[in-house]
Amino acid sequence: MNDAKPDVSKLPNVPDVPDVPDVFAPAKLGPVTLRNRTVKAATYEGLTKDGQVTDALIDFHVRHARGGVGMTTVAYCAVAPEGRTDRRQIYWREEAMPGLRKLTDAVHAEGAAVQAQIGHAGPVANPKSNKLPALAPSRHFHMTTQTFTKAATPADLKRVVEGHARAGTMAIEAGFDSIEIHMGHNYLTSSFLSPKVNHRKDEYGGSLENRARLARDIGRAVRDAVGDRIAITAKLNMDDGVPGGFWIDEAIQVARWLEADGSVDALQMTAGSSLLNPMYLFKGDAPLHEFAAVMKQPTKLGIKLIGKHFLKSYPYEDLYLLKDARQIRAAVKLPMILLGGVTDRAGMDTAMAEGFEFVAMARALLREPDLINRIKDDPATESLCIHCNKCMTAIYGGTHCVLSTEPAWGSASA
Repeated sequence: MNDAKPDVSKLPNVPDVPDVPDVFAPAKLGPVTLRNRTVKAATYEGLTKDGQVTDALIDFHVRHARGGVGMTTVAYCAVAPEGRTDRRQIYWREEAMPGLRKLTDAVHAEGAAVQAQIGHAGPVANPKSNKLPALAPSRHFHMTTQTFTKAATPADLKRVVEGHARAGTMAIEAGFDSIEIHMGHNYLTSSFLSPKVNHRKDEYGGSLENRARLARDIGRAVRDAVGDRIAITAKLNMDDGVPGGFWIDEAIQVARWLEADGSVDALQMTAGSSLLNPMYLFKGDAPLHEFAAVMKQPTKLGIKLIGKHFLKSYPYEDLYLLKDARQIRAAVKLPMILLGGVTDRAGMDTAMAEGFEFVAMARALLREPDLINRIKDDPATESLCIHCNKCMTAIYGGTHCVLSTEPAWGSASA
């Protein structure tokens, strides 16, 4: 095992940092100590049934815990039934608690921490599947579901804020070590931040201060509810990836407000819109044929005819969110988690040297759930992920790398 400190002088675009943390050393995240600084990022697993934890979902996270991550993230746990992107997803209620407790116990048994991603899908929710209207800042037509959203009323927003606070306390009861508040990808909170989607004229629209009101209300409500009994992180958009959307200069200010409010222990910066430009986050290939194959009509036909205009392809490079994320890093003192193209020891060490306290990995761990252990044992280990993004289309039958001989679930708890 090679536990040598990185040679910062040989890392690209790294300032002269005198004391670079070891990514594999224990680290504090709020009140929680993680065994290392790696986080399995939230990726919707597609392994729940009727809003309940399944053995396959537990196996999925146990395998990542066994593979060496400091913390694995369960996605996606909605704060209200209409806030799901699919009716099979977990939403916070008493019936889900026994399964969630079984999941957290199983992950803890492997020595890892476990985080629950909480949020409300807003205009990204599927009203046909949920049989409930999708909420949004303003009336909006959703191409994928061929439906219009409902403009959220102040009463709706009050209920959503209270739902986040309740989710925080239930997460503690279920044994989670941390919660991640979803403020990205034009889910409800992110859609309010975006001037492209938010056309309101009341106290939730117009100025950035107004558009950020919901995000700040949610953050403060969660903090008031849970105190320091559990870590709180936020996944915040830097850029919606569409003209007229939320942009980095506004993200810097929102990050500063969240820091000043004391509502979060760390920030994870993300990008893109599940509503308007979903591939902007992922970079790499856009699997149009695979998406068309799993969709129902008329969406299937729409993808075949105009999918290339909606599912755009962006060049992949390692650490592709670092350039923008370092602007947030320079603006706040909060711990930060670097997401986007972290695939090897060199990328991890670059993140540490740039001042990020943690790294988050998604697709690379879907390809190889044991990648963290292998990198720790041999720093020269390279990821097998080719960024084809075909894993995105696997969510309907259990998220996994379609190129792997074995999915990241199925037998880990045997």
